[in-house]
Amino acid sequence: MIKAIHTKVKGRARYKVNQLYGSLLLQRYLERSLGNNPEIIYVSANSLTSNILVIFTNKHSFQTIGLLLETTLRKFQEKSSLTPTESWLNNQRLVINDANQENTDNWHLMTADRVIDRLNSAKISGLSSESAIANLSKYGRNVLTAIPTRSPSNILIDQFKSLPVALLVGAAGIAMITGGIIDAVVIMGVVGLNAFIGYTTESQSAKIIQSLQSQEQILTWVIRDSQQVEIPTENVVIGDILLLKSGSYIAADARLMEADNLIVDESPLTGESIPITKTTAPVSGENIPLADRLNMVYQGTFVTGGQGLAVVVATGRFTEMGKIQQLVNQSTATDTPLERQLDQVGNQLVLLGMGICSFVFGLGVLRGYGLLTMMQSSISLAVAAVPEGLPTIATTTLALGIREMRKNNVLVRSLRAVEALGSVQTICLDKTGTITENKMLVVEIRTTTQQITVEEENLNPYSNDELLKLIHISVLCNESEVTLQDNGEYAVTGSPTENALIYLAISAGVDVIALRQKYELLETNLRSENRNLMSTIHRIDNDHKLIAVKGNPGEMINLCQWWMKNGQVVPLTAEDRRVIEMENHRLAAKALRVLGVAYSYVDHGNSDNYETNLIWLGLVGMTDPIRMGVKQLIGDFHQAGIETVMVTGDQSSTAYAIAQELELSQDSQLEILDATHLESLTPDELTAVSDKVNVFARISPSNKLQIVQALQAAGKVVAMTGDGINDAPALKAAQVGVAMGKGGTDVAREVADIVLEDDRLETMIIAVSRGRTIYNNIRKSVHFLLSTNLSEIMVMTTATAAGLGEPLNAIQLLWLNLISDIFPGLSLAMEAPEPDVLSQPPRNPHEPIIKNSDLGRIVFESGTISVSTLAAYIYAILRYGTGSRASTVACMTLTTAQLLHTISCRSENHSIFSQDRLPNNTYLNTAIIGSLIIQLLALAMPPLRNLLKITSISFVDSAVIVGGALLPFLVNETTKIGDETAKSKLEGF
Repeated sequence: MIKAIHTKVKGRARYKVNQLYGSLLLQRYLERSLGNNPEIIYVSANSLTSNILVIFTNKHSFQTIGLLLETTLRKFQEKSSLTPTESWLNNQRLVINDANQENTDNWHLMTADRVIDRLNSAKISGLSSESAIANLSKYGRNVLTAIPTRSPSNILIDQFKSLPVALLVGAAGIAMITGGIIDAVVIMGVVGLNAFIGYTTESQSAKIIQSLQSQEQILTWVIRDSQQVEIPTENVVIGDILLLKSGSYIAADARLMEADNLIVDESPLTGESIPITKTTAPVSGENIPLADRLNMVYQGTFVTGGQGLAVVVATGRFTEMGKIQQLVNQSTATDTPLERQLDQVGNQLVLLGMGICSFVFGLGVLRGYGLLTMMQSSISLAVAAVPEGLPTIATTTLALGIREMRKNNVLVRSLRAVEALGSVQTICLDKTGTITENKMLVVEIRTTTQQITVEEENLNPYSNDELLKLIHISVLCNESEVTLQDNGEYAVTGSPTENALIYLAISAGVDVIALRQKYELLETNLRSENRNLMSTIHRIDNDHKLIAVKGNPGEMINLCQWWMKNGQVVPLTAEDRRVIEMENHRLAAKALRVLGVAYSYVDHGNSDNYETNLIWLGLVGMTDPIRMGVKQLIGDFHQAGIETVMVTGDQSSTAYAIAQELELSQDSQLEILDATHLESLTPDELTAVSDKVNVFARISPSNKLQIVQALQAAGKVVAMTGDGINDAPALKAAQVGVAMGKGGTDVAREVADIVLEDDRLETMIIAVSRGRTIYNNIRKSVHFLLSTNLSEIMVMTTATAAGLGEPLNAIQLLWLNLISDIFPGLSLAMEAPEPDVLSQPPRNPHEPIIKNSDLGRIVFESGTISVSTLAAYIYAILRYGTGSRASTVACMTLTTAQLLHTISCRSENHSIFSQDRLPNNTYLNTAIIGSLIIQLLALAMPPLRNLLKITSISFVDSAVIVGGALLPFLVNETTKIGDETAKSKLEGF
């Protein structure tokens, strides 16, 4: 059975396929078969949830794709006369049995009490310490099987798995057949040396990437021996009672016993982006997908709202996450898109070289040259076509970039994030904790009779009944923990907003601890996705309870029928409500976060909704200061061509005031979209308006995810910043998720691509600069390798076609590539940012590493080097005739010209004649000077001279070589001035 379950977004649909559950064979078949259809852009099937996501071209409907899916499924069923091995694979249900592990997977079908009994645990007391130790010994630690990394031997073997290396090996084989034993040995020696260099650089890169993995010990709250204790997650065992609360990771697979508005994000396991509301009731049916087991929670998922209790039923590799990890046998080493592009460029260059080799070989044979001679020339051309330094450039550059960013307290968790940084077009800034310091302070209170500025007045609540009641309710309806230290100071632990209310009470002389002891807490109702308020229930005496409520004033006012005025509780009229709303807007317009405070009394026997018929007390206005440097940072983003969007849960008026102060919209009209209007928009409408909005106000976690996805649908590369649990879904969905290192939650840091370790948002612009520089440096290296290799092909092809003999033999070409390709190419990858890197717009993420406009420049530069080298070679022929002396002049000229060309490749726009000097690159200087010294040593040392078949040169030869190398360098640098002038004129229009 196939059912379309999500079809609102055009060109995107999610289907439920019952037959898919537990069948990895069908999962792979659907992904492979559907992916071969031209109308389908992307397909992802999940055998755990029975869902399949299909992204397709807009000209097709989801019904058409559904029919295609049905046809594909039918073909699979027709082929189901499976081999024994296939049948075994198809019937696997991700069940891994073990003698020491509970093998019952049907915990979701049982009642919570039965599960607890089966596991010999208890809801109130949990496991005893002795039982926990026994279970830990029996089932093992709660850790997943380590994902295998590339071994040193695999890294070394991979150096030989490429088309360029295959071509060199083939050339060595041909050389050996034609009698060139020394040539063959040298070619294979260069292959081995190149493999060693690649192995060394990739090993270092792998170590850098491995070091990014967090070594911090994660802790989990459990009940043991009737006590709530925090233990290392790896020590959680079957039978433990987990305490679940908003912002906590779920340590192991567990069956829920209590769920109070419990909402869990299961996207790490099931891929479903919408958080799931959990229940405790047993479910019924067979083969129920994980996403439909509402009474279960799973390791690796996290709580986004509410609270609950759950008993652990599986740990470590026996959890659903552990089974997937074992079954799929994931590998950490995957090519990034950039690495794949470079592989493609290298293969294309090799194929081009092979084509030219064949052409030259055929042309030589037709012109009467001997087969052996043309075979040797073809070997030389094949060697010239191979870009030896290309395979290691991307990995090395990306890894070194990650290391550089770590020096600026920017922790990058993946190579793909580095690539995406260079093309970020829109950055969504979460206000609280990111733009602001996340250190709330109460600055203004508005009761029914007073307007109090906290900073300017000594707060004396005992002279005003409404103020005293407001402060008391703010303390009671509050989750912050308060302890009195030995020095008489209070230690307050909790959220910034709730801490601010506690500090307000302390400064007003209220004994916070005694107040809480007087009114015993009976129940807490936390804020949830569609409910922006919190309430607590307290015991007054045996007959009465106090209801304390705080939250969004707009929602709170609708729950109030009374208000306290001059110590009396009087009805709240429509005019009174209008006055409160106006006061709310006044405070919000001052960029304050505003909370409403109310209360009521109920009898113990009253079990109706407590959050009704409330008594209004007043408004509390808090400020969260904007971080220093954020306004300048916004300006830097704008200069870099990056659009800035603020996302906040605050009211529109508060958000507007902050956005105005930050000049978020630059010089244009500031556009705000409130969540109430956002909900009424279709996905297509939201996509259409998303890139015109500067501020999204009163936003919920699911709204943040919608915003990121809408911007992406509009073609934007999106970065999202955040620090809270509510930011996690959007952080994960963005191309670049950025979390705070110190003030952020564990969940936010876990899902983010980049972590700012010192919480300074200003380092984000450093990350963008470095991301752009890394990409630019890779382009510079590729540009250099292509232009130098192409110049070798041009020299060899032209000389052979013109009957000028062989300017360079195969060994000289290998030596040339070894000296002038690898180390100079890598040194270009270590260039510092150019002066105008943040004055350029973001790059198009879809543009190839080498654009069409680059090809003309590469051909021109290669042509100047080739012409100059051929001119020096012809001079030598005229003076010495064809032979080793002429070949020496050609080899030295081409080598020196290529080394100087490294300087030209440092920048597309800045030349040596430009006023803006490029930063010094000591690596490049060392590579050029070192390579020149090695080249001169080859001339001076007889063994090397004999191996390369070169001779000593005269002073005149030296002058010709220097002139032949300098001329193309000066020509290429001079043409940059013309390009730079033309560009400046265009920018002036």
